[in-house]
Amino acid sequence: MGSESLSLLLFIASAALYSWKAGKNRLGFSAIVLLLGIYIVLNASLLASNYFTGEGINDAVIYTLTNSLSGAGIGKYLLPAAGMVLALLVLFALLAWILRRGQKRSGSKLCGLLAIVLALASIKTTPAYQQVADLLKSQLGKGDSDFYAHYKVPGTQIRGDKPNLVYIYAESLERTYFDEAAFPHLAPELNAVKAGSLDFSNTQQLPGTEYTIAGMVASQCGIPLFAPFDGNASSSLSTFYPQNVCLGDILKAAGYQNYFYQGASLSFAGKDLFLSSHGFDHLYGFNELKSVVKDPSYRNDWGWYDDTVLDSVYDKYVELAQQGQPFSLFALTVDTHHPDGFISRSCQRNSYLWEGKQNKSFAAVACSQQHIAHLIERIRATPWFKNTIIVVSSDHLAMNNTAWKFLNQHDRSNLFFMLRGDNDDGKVIAVKRSTLDNGATVLDALGGDNFIGLGRSSLSSSSLAATYLNIKEKINEWKPDVIKLWNFPKAIADYKTDTVNNTFSFAGVHFKLPLLLSVKPGKIEPKFDVYLAPPLKQQLANFAPDEKFVWIDSCFKMGDVWDEKLALNRQLCIADGTLNSPPTIREINPGVTQGRVGFRQIGDQSEERYQQTVTRLRIADEDLRYASDTLLFALPGLPKQVQKVTGLSYIEPWGGRWSDAGLLPEVTLTWLEPLPETFDLLLTARAFGANSQRPFVVKIGDSEQTFRLSHSDSTVSIRLSNPTRERTLVIRAPVPETTAEGAVAGFTARQLGIGLVSLKVVPVQ
Repeated sequence: MGSESLSLLLFIASAALYSWKAGKNRLGFSAIVLLLGIYIVLNASLLASNYFTGEGINDAVIYTLTNSLSGAGIGKYLLPAAGMVLALLVLFALLAWILRRGQKRSGSKLCGLLAIVLALASIKTTPAYQQVADLLKSQLGKGDSDFYAHYKVPGTQIRGDKPNLVYIYAESLERTYFDEAAFPHLAPELNAVKAGSLDFSNTQQLPGTEYTIAGMVASQCGIPLFAPFDGNASSSLSTFYPQNVCLGDILKAAGYQNYFYQGASLSFAGKDLFLSSHGFDHLYGFNELKSVVKDPSYRNDWGWYDDTVLDSVYDKYVELAQQGQPFSLFALTVDTHHPDGFISRSCQRNSYLWEGKQNKSFAAVACSQQHIAHLIERIRATPWFKNTIIVVSSDHLAMNNTAWKFLNQHDRSNLFFMLRGDNDDGKVIAVKRSTLDNGATVLDALGGDNFIGLGRSSLSSSSLAATYLNIKEKINEWKPDVIKLWNFPKAIADYKTDTVNNTFSFAGVHFKLPLLLSVKPGKIEPKFDVYLAPPLKQQLANFAPDEKFVWIDSCFKMGDVWDEKLALNRQLCIADGTLNSPPTIREINPGVTQGRVGFRQIGDQSEERYQQTVTRLRIADEDLRYASDTLLFALPGLPKQVQKVTGLSYIEPWGGRWSDAGLLPEVTLTWLEPLPETFDLLLTARAFGANSQRPFVVKIGDSEQTFRLSHSDSTVSIRLSNPTRERTLVIRAPVPETTAEGAVAGFTARQLGIGLVSLKVVPVQ
């Protein structure tokens, strides 16, 4: 019997035994609900993780969920996520009903205890528990391994002619797809290109390399991506693996200009941070390519299609080659992203039949590989190809897509092949290797060292994957040592803030703002505030009563919790202390300032104070209420006299909020009490695009007025009559304009009209 079946049987036995035979009491009921609830959540997490990765709960899941999701094409996952949440609620309700059956009947205490033991056993035997336990074990290791006997720092010299480098990361495009016997005529164009290359056919995937940013780190730095803190909050840092020498660092030191192109947002998963930290001065993603795309509406859930991006890559290749200076040009595709990929409109291969049915993932592979092959052929046709090396590699093995079960019927490996402009001899190199070796192999081919980190050149050395038969276990054994490479501080005292560059620095480490630090003995853990992550104050609510913290954020967020005088203050403040006593809060002056964290206790510590603070911290921003006669749209929440506001998008950096007709056709504002019979509406706002100098409509009851705005903030006074004492005010933009400006990359464009800064009702006597 498999562990999954055994675990399920133990779960059912526990619930049945408690429901039918156990003596009922509050403590026993709480214990059994908690344990069986943990079982359900663990397996739901496993199911959800498997939906993305096909491999359950691994480092890829932890990294992605604890990092910024900004730029992620998550639209296809929203419905499944909502369905899972609903299913969990139903399951918990059903479980509680079953366990409460027969609650008034007397029962056996021994049976209740046995039910609890069975519940514990169901948790211990579920595969989800084992995966989480393995992740925690690798995270908490002591790091006393033989890591440094294998870790090597390369030099920064490149000998010889310094050929140009084109490196294409093909999203999830593993080598398995190119098996003509397994998947006939799926990738003929790129297979033909590969036939004339150095084709490394046995490239395996190791822990910490299973997702895009991890695969990039592995291929360029020769190390897996492991974080120095729980939650992997690397997006809060201003540097990424600061002590490591990676391929980009070496190329830059050797005089190369380093470029990176992709269709998705650069911020997703911290790719911009990683690349800019390691030698890349020119980065182009979704936002950066807006000005060059011919059709702004031609995009997928993640960003620009592969044909758009690779055309830009070719143009840049020609431009740089003409300058005669060495360069590297990296690109990442996206059309083959799970769950079923995207088909660009210029692709001739837009379908693929498998078992008599259309398969979207296979079709996306057929399409994207054609674009990659086309780019390579265009480069090969130029006079500069003779001084160029082209590399094509998968960033990682395919995750759980619509072709995944068919891939698993074969021996799977990553794609990695190399074309040299000065040598067109094709050769299959079947040595055992991993993606950690990719950067070292490229460096060797360019004329540099044949090692980077744990990576070894497959042209002149032996991979650690060949040295150790248990290489996956060795990688996990080395995880604590890899984490030490971040050189992350363990204590904080003196610090520096820079409001111009929006950073907070201490002990040589620079963080992006806003920032929350958990300060424990010998350990500091940053928490980050990015799109789709919980607000920092809600993360702070999870801190223990005596757990020290440092929080740098807008003053009004702290004011709502601890000091009403700060409730309308939009400047930055820093707070340090614990939750069971009032913290020290200081406003941060503009520019570069220095300070010191003291963790001074103000007042008595108490459990009551802790609970009050946690309650305030857990209030959602939209539910906040502040004392002001003016609606301030740069602040979360509303004045105490306003009931609700609808039809607005999120707070913008310029200090207001746009109306979004994609949400609602009008902006509606409702007060708790009737508005005066006659009043002046003092409105500070701006118009978007074609709405400038066109008539906006403001209406209350049967009274309606118009006003005009420019693209800049201006204040208008509008007199309104309200004889029926209505409570609801409506503002309507003349021509809401569809635009991707300011929209979170990977999400639907907005329909913007009016940008509201402030609004005040002034009664007229």
